[in-house]
Amino acid sequence: MSPARTRLLAAGVTLSAGTLLLAGCSGTSGTSSASKNSINYALPANFTPNWILPIGTAAHLNTNNISIANTLWEPLIAYDGSTGKIAWNKAGSIATAADFAADNKSVKITLGDRHWSDGKPITSGDVKFWFDLIKANKSQWAGYNPGKAPDNWTSFKTDDDRHFTITFDKAYNPQWMLANELSLINPLPQHAWDKAGSPNAAWTYLNNAAKNIGSYDKNALWKTISGPYAVKSFSTAGKVVLTANKKYDGGEKPGIPTVNLLPFTTADAEKNALRSGSVDYGYIEATDLDQKASFTGQGYAVKPWSGWAITYMPYNFNNPAMGAVFKQLYARQAVQRSIDQTSLAKVVFNGTAVPGYGPVPQAQTSDFVSQTQKDDPYPFSTSAAKSLLTSHGWTAQGGVMTCTSPGTGESQCGDGVAKGTKFQMQVLSQSGSTVTDNMMSAIQSSLAKTGIKFSIKTAPVNSVLSQTPPCTASQSICKWQLSFFGTAGSWYFNAFPTGDSLFQTKGGSNFGNYSDAAVDKLISASTTSSSTQAVQDYSAALAKDLPVIWLPEPVYQISVMKKGLGGFSQDSLANFHPAQWKWTS
Repeated sequence: MSPARTRLLAAGVTLSAGTLLLAGCSGTSGTSSASKNSINYALPANFTPNWILPIGTAAHLNTNNISIANTLWEPLIAYDGSTGKIAWNKAGSIATAADFAADNKSVKITLGDRHWSDGKPITSGDVKFWFDLIKANKSQWAGYNPGKAPDNWTSFKTDDDRHFTITFDKAYNPQWMLANELSLINPLPQHAWDKAGSPNAAWTYLNNAAKNIGSYDKNALWKTISGPYAVKSFSTAGKVVLTANKKYDGGEKPGIPTVNLLPFTTADAEKNALRSGSVDYGYIEATDLDQKASFTGQGYAVKPWSGWAITYMPYNFNNPAMGAVFKQLYARQAVQRSIDQTSLAKVVFNGTAVPGYGPVPQAQTSDFVSQTQKDDPYPFSTSAAKSLLTSHGWTAQGGVMTCTSPGTGESQCGDGVAKGTKFQMQVLSQSGSTVTDNMMSAIQSSLAKTGIKFSIKTAPVNSVLSQTPPCTASQSICKWQLSFFGTAGSWYFNAFPTGDSLFQTKGGSNFGNYSDAAVDKLISASTTSSSTQAVQDYSAALAKDLPVIWLPEPVYQISVMKKGLGGFSQDSLANFHPAQWKWTS
C-alpha cells in the first residue's frame, strides 16, 4: 500500500472451525517456542511474505514484506504507532534530527552514529544511493505518485557523512513531509549493493535478486544490514526465521534472539496452533469472539489491534466491458446504496468494525474526517438504488438491470454505455477468510435486490494484487472489474491520511485508474496546507464521488498473545516490530 509508506495493503486475517492440528501450515513444526529465547508469530492466512528488498513494487504490496524489510534495514525516519500513538519513533530510525528551513522548502537531516553489520559506517552516501535509485526508476516504485516524492525533491546535497539537505519544489507542511514522504526513505548499503554502475542497472540487479526468494538466506546482498534482526531462513512457502543482529548499534535492541514468522495456508490451522500452544502471538476472527474465554483460560490475552485504515473495493474504470458503466456517478451511487454497511459491521464482523463512508479512517476520532463523510451521503436503500438505475435508462430483464436507453441525456445510460449492456460485475476477492466470504455473499444478495448481478472469484491476496493492477483497456490484464484484498483493512495510512497514492491521477496504488482533476487539486492542497480543512475538503469530495466501493473498517486483527509477552503497543499502521517484543514473565 502503501502505498503511502509505500503504504501497504493489509492482510485479511482469517479464522474458521477446524480439527487438524496445523493442517496446511507451511513449514512449522507444531511445537511451542516454550523458551524465552524465541517466539512464534502467526502470519495471516494466505498472506505469505514474498519480498525482501526495502523498496516496494506493485506486485509486492504486502504489510508483512515491509515489516520484515524494516527489521533488516531500518528506515531513515520510522514513523509508526508502536509507542501507542502515531509519531516518529527515533529508537528505530537511522536519522536523529530533521531540521526544516524557515520557509519549509528544504530539510537538513542528521544521521546517527550508526554502522552496517559489516562494520562500515552508515553515511549520507547510503541515503543518496536510495535517492538516486528512486529518482531513476520512480515509475516502477509502488510509492510513486506524480508530483510527489521524488518529483517534489528537487535536489539532494551531501553536507558531510552524517548530514544532508533535501530541497523541495515548494513549501510543504513539515509534519506531512516528515510522516508521509521522508518516512519512505531507507538508507541502503551503497558499498555492498552499488555494483551495477548506474541507478537503472542497480535497480534491475537488486530487483532480479529479490525475485529469488529461495536465496534470501544465502545471498551476500542480504547480509549487509542495519536493523536489529537478520534472516536465518526464508522459505518460498512463507516461513521466515529471524535471528538477532549481534552487530546492531541502534536504539531497538532485540529482546528475543529468534523470531519465527509462521505462514498458514488455512485459517483452521492457525486457530488449532493457538489451541495447541504452538503459537505465541496469533489471532482469532470476529466470529470467534464468543470463544474468548477458551483462549484466556489457556494463558492467552486477547487484544484487538486497531488499524488506521480504510476498506474498499476498487472499480476498474478502464475495464473494456464495464468501465463505461463505472464512470457514471449515478451507477456508483446505486452500488453504494446497495451496501448495508451497518449490518455488515454488526453481523459479519461481530461488532468489531465501523462503517466507512469515505477516504479517511473513521474507526478512530480525528480532525481529518469531514462532516459529509461522517453523515454517509448514500445511506443503504436498495429501492433508492433501483430508482437511480431506472431513472437513467435501465430496465430489469430477467432480474438483471439492462441498459435500454443509451445516450448522454439525463434519463439515459450515459457516455459509452451500449444498449443491451447488463449491470453485471465480478470481483476478484482474497481467499481463505470466512469473514470475507460472508461479506461477499451478503453484498451479492443485497446487490441482487437492486438488479445488479455480482459474481465472486477468489485467490490468495498476493495473487489478487498481481492480477488487478492499474492498466489500460487494451491490455489483457485489464479484464478485472472489481478487486478486494482487505478484510483487515485495504489501505493503512501514515499519520496524514492523504490520497496521493490511492486516488490521485496515476497514483502508485490507484489500482482502478480513477482520475478527477478537481480531486487532484484537493489532494495537492492537503499536502501543502497545515490546516485540517484541506484534508476535510478532500474527505467530503471523495465521500460524494465514490472512486471505490466503501466498506466497513474492521480492526486489523484480534490478537491472541501468550501472557508474559509485552513491552510494546500494537502499531495502528499495521506493522509488526519484533525488536520491541519482550518476554516480561
